[in-house]
Amino acid sequence: MALKQQIQTEMMEAMKVKDELRVGVLRMLKAAILKFEVAGSEKKDATDEEVLQIINKEIKQRRDSAAQFKEGNRFESAEKEEKEIEVLLAYMPPQMSEDELKKVITEVIAEVGAKSKQDMGRVMGTVMDKVKGQADGGMVKDIVASLLP
Repeated sequence: MALKQQIQTEMMEAMKVKDELRVGVLRMLKAAILKFEVAGSEKKDATDEEVLQIINKEIKQRRDSAAQFKEGNRFESAEKEEKEIEVLLAYMPPQMSEDELKKVITEVIAEVGAKSKQDMGRVMGTVMDKVKGQADGGMVKDIVASLLP
């Protein structure tokens, strides 16, 4: 089953059991997917890869919001954002460990012949293509920065 249909099915199931948090998050996600599909000159169907990118974007937005809420001592709102992140993470592929990620990054650095921090963009682009949704971009950036002289 395609990811988009899985989200729709699980949203209906959440409605039946009256899981308001899950329904709200999945409705928002469905709206974000629809917005993506109608953007531009032609309507298109989002592929699983594009849906994963949308989910990743939504997770990042919630992490940023949670951090800002914590900074403003609005812990209840931050907790709500974190619960929404948990719902969204269920649709992402398993995340790579830091060690697995370091291995991939080390291979990419050798592959592209990166010598300094000036090559960080090339390394980041190649790594993000290889790990597609399996690693947080911030973590990748931190590891790449630590491995490049």
